[in-house]
Amino acid sequence: MHTHAEVSCWNPFDNYGEEFDRAADKYFRSNRRPTIEESVAHYREQRIAMVMFCVDAEAQMGRRRIPNEEIAEAARKHPDVLIPFASIDPHKGRMGAREARRLIEEHGVRGFKFHPTVQGFHPYDRMAWPIYEVINEHRLPAVFHSGHSGIGSGMRCGGGLRLEYSNPIHLDEVAVNFGDMQIVIAHPSWPWQDEALSVAMHKPNVWIDLSGWSPKYFPPQLVQYANTLLKDRVLFGSDYPLITPERWMKDFLEAGFRPEVHQAILKDNAVRLLGLR
Repeated sequence: MHTHAEVSCWNPFDNYGEEFDRAADKYFRSNRRPTIEESVAHYREQRIAMVMFCVDAEAQMGRRRIPNEEIAEAARKHPDVLIPFASIDPHKGRMGAREARRLIEEHGVRGFKFHPTVQGFHPYDRMAWPIYEVINEHRLPAVFHSGHSGIGSGMRCGGGLRLEYSNPIHLDEVAVNFGDMQIVIAHPSWPWQDEALSVAMHKPNVWIDLSGWSPKYFPPQLVQYANTLLKDRVLFGSDYPLITPERWMKDFLEAGFRPEVHQAILKDNAVRLLGLR
């Protein structure tokens, strides 16, 4: 449920803001940036399907995004592996809503990704609501980054990025107002893991993906709820290329998840969320 497109083969590389790349390389101890086709090949070899998206943060970061249409076209070429999500900077407002509708109706996009910290907005900000309205109308999922961000970590003033935007409690207001939009809280939400669990427990249109961390470092309460009260709304995600799916799977099997929830977390919950059967 969580794979990043890192390199565009349509547009030339935009080197604006490369200092964020270097800081991220240091933080994540990885500079792996595969093309979409290379990611497809890797996942096909592992016999795993993936949701893929870019992050459109053009207003806050000033850096050209990877085209959503590039991901959608790759999905048409590789429907056995790739499920296309899109990302639209919320600062684009009604123009962004027009783009969201076009991507859904003309390009088969199956969901959306938001990153409040790098996009520079509170999820409940009404600026984003025109885009949410389109997603809600089509009853599609939206993935929201939550918790700490490796982007900007270690840079002077954190690169000007604010972690507070990604507190998952801000999604409570969104879940109240957009009941047909399925909201996926991405990652263990440190330092706000309990807030994420609370929102997911209270709002049945809220899910949690397990991407971005090795499962061996998951907070114990996240594993506890995934094993019990939230076992039907927890989703496998690797955050590839930062973590490979094979490494994530290995650590998952040793992280205290009960065998009876494995199938749901690794496949069945995502199949239900994405309407694949």
